[in-house]
Amino acid sequence: MSERAVLYEAADRIGLITLNRPDQRNAMTPELLDSFSDAVGEALADREIRCLVITGKGRCFSAGADLRSSLQRSDLGKPSKEASFAMYDPFLRVLDLEVPVIAAMNGHTVGGGFGLTLLADIRVANVEAKYGVNFARLGIHSGLGISYVLPRLVGLAHASELLFTGKLIRGAEALQIGLVTHAVRPDEVLPHAMGLARAIAGSAPMAVQQMKGSIRRGLGWEIRDAALEEAGLQAASLDTEDASEGIAAILQKREPEFTGR
Repeated sequence: MSERAVLYEAADRIGLITLNRPDQRNAMTPELLDSFSDAVGEALADREIRCLVITGKGRCFSAGADLRSSLQRSDLGKPSKEASFAMYDPFLRVLDLEVPVIAAMNGHTVGGGFGLTLLADIRVANVEAKYGVNFARLGIHSGLGISYVLPRLVGLAHASELLFTGKLIRGAEALQIGLVTHAVRPDEVLPHAMGLARAIAGSAPMAVQQMKGSIRRGLGWEIRDAALEEAGLQAASLDTEDASEGIAAILQKREPEFTGR
């Protein structure tokens, strides 16, 4: 049997989830999503961990949706709010973790993969990698609550520029706008994240978890509600000519020609 699409391991009170399909750029295939949900379940059941690190294997943290497969988890032909939400629900399970979560963004991180890192409490970037949300270039609305979380992290102007242009930024710029707290060399990303995790694990666990809860309540952090609202908008946008054109253009490696239909 091949290795699981997402791995979970724990040592020294730190859990580690690794997206383990580097040949597929850790894209959001049904296999990876199901395996990610299982890995988060293992982390939730592990009462020994005091911090969780999420990373990817290979050159990408995650390339987001698998455009050669489907942008929804459904056997139905017509896009639906429920099918869009189901696509992101495994990643949203990260919100159930009471312990701090660190995203070790080892490589390129795009679309839904980028959204996954926004669910973490702390982000460590690869200074050379590219990060961003390319939904506008696909002709579809963002998902996973990205339009809710991103402006709260980097401010309205930076979030608007990233969302409206679909451009990707390097790790150094991600640090500059406050998207990440550290941008380091590629081989230092996971060690740096693990170092932060060890520092957190050395703090009083109940106090840390209580403070994480206080921060989220104070911010009114209702990401699931935002993700559900986005799911309806994403489903509607998927049912347009622009979405068909955007996805085709990406797969054909050309510039899209949007018509607004």
